[in-house]
This record gives sequence, structure tokens and C-alpha cells, in this order.
Amino acid sequence: MNLDQITTIDNVINELQEIVKKSINQNSTFGYFAALYLKVTEQVKEGINSGYFEDNERMEQLDVIFAKRYIEAYKNYHQGKPISSAWQKAFELSEKDWPIVLQYLMAGMNAHINLDLGIAAATVMEGKNIQLLENDFDKINTILSKLVEDVENDLSTIWPTLKRILRWTKGVDNFLVDFSMKLARDGAWKFALSLSDIPPNNWEYSINERDEKVTKNAKIILQPGWIVRLIFRIIRKGEKGTVAKRIDDLVK
Repeated sequence: MNLDQITTIDNVINELQEIVKKSINQNSTFGYFAALYLKVTEQVKEGINSGYFEDNERMEQLDVIFAKRYIEAYKNYHQGKPISSAWQKAFELSEKDWPIVLQYLMAGMNAHINLDLGIAAATVMEGKNIQLLENDFDKINTILSKLVEDVENDLSTIWPTLKRILRWTKGVDNFLVDFSMKLARDGAWKFALSLSDIPPNNWEYSINERDEKVTKNAKIILQPGWIVRLIFRIIRKGEKGTVAKRIDDLVK
């Protein structure tokens, strides 16, 4: 399916399912983030269907615009086309085998939430008062901020002793809490507001500037403190199963 054909949240879910399926077949770590994102998108769909948002039709439009930025980056990366530096950093990580599953997931979350979400919000409200989106933006951010807890639960399936490690080691706990708070903060909203104040044809400079900052944030994930790195090495050695099996665990 090409990007123009992705117009509904069901289209998004189908596309994510294809990425997950392909990743499982190829035993590819690209499937980690896609699997988690699939679960989140399904949660958003449930929210839309239950009337959770103030404007559910608009929320579906936002979800589609938001998701297409990831899908486009994923496809362009595999075709050797230019993508944002934040996504480049995340996808390059997927070519390596030393990171733990958590790092793959958080690198994707960093690029998608800290860069793409603000762009998607400004896009869906182009020519409108973006303040009307704030309440629903907060609701979607609440769903996204819960990803950290979901990540811990999912990774505990991959490595059952992880929960015990997280309780014993404040370093890892702090790493997770700090990163989740960064996602829950208003940085993405402020970025959306800044874009809404200028014509879309002048967005490129602001987006590139934001992209540089988000890429630097990846250091929190890729180069944490020595205590966290030590724990990550222990976790890496304890991760069980093939990449395909881990992706399957994340989808469940």
C-alpha cells in the first residue's frame, strides 16, 4: 500500500501488521517498534470508537498523519532515501545486535513522539485554531506516556527477571522514569504551537532544528550512565528467544 492509500486508522493498522509480519519472517529488529506501535494504534482506535476524544474524526485524521510519518520513514530508509536524522539514528540502531530490546523501542519512540507528533498536530490543524486540539492532544499524550509501563510488562515476558532487576536498580528505574517524563512533557505541544504560527511552506527550518535536538536526545537511550549500561549488558545476556519470538511477545 502506498502512502496516498493510507487514509484511515484501519489502513494504518494493516500497514503496521505487514511490517510486523515481514520483520518476524526476516527475524528483523525493525519489528520491535512496529509491534509496540501496533498495540498503541489499536488502543487509539478503541478510544475513537468509544468516544474518548472530544473530536474523534479529527483524532483519526491525526493518527493517520502521525503514523504515516513513521511508515514513510521506514520505507524510505529501506529504499536508501533521505529521512529525518532522528529516524536515521533509530533505524541504524536496528542494524546492530548489541542493544537490548528496550533501546530499540525507545529510540523509535524518541523520533516519533518528540519529532513527528508536533508536526502531525500542526498539520491536522492547518488553517485552524490549534488550541482547539489541546485537550485531545493531552489525551493522546496520556496514551503514549503509558508506553513505558507497557514496555516494562512486555519485556518482562521476554526476560521474566526484568521486573526484579528494575526494583533492585534505581539507575534503570530512573532511566525509564526520566524518559517517560520527557514524552509526557509539553515539548511536542510547544513544537506544534510554534509550527502553527508560521506558514507550512516555512516549516522546513523549524523541523530541521527540532530534528537536531531530538537526535541529540537519543544519547539518553544510546549512551546512558555506566550503572545503566552495566544493567543493560546483564539484561542483554538474559534476553531469551529469537528476534521473531520477541516481536511476537510484544504483539501479544
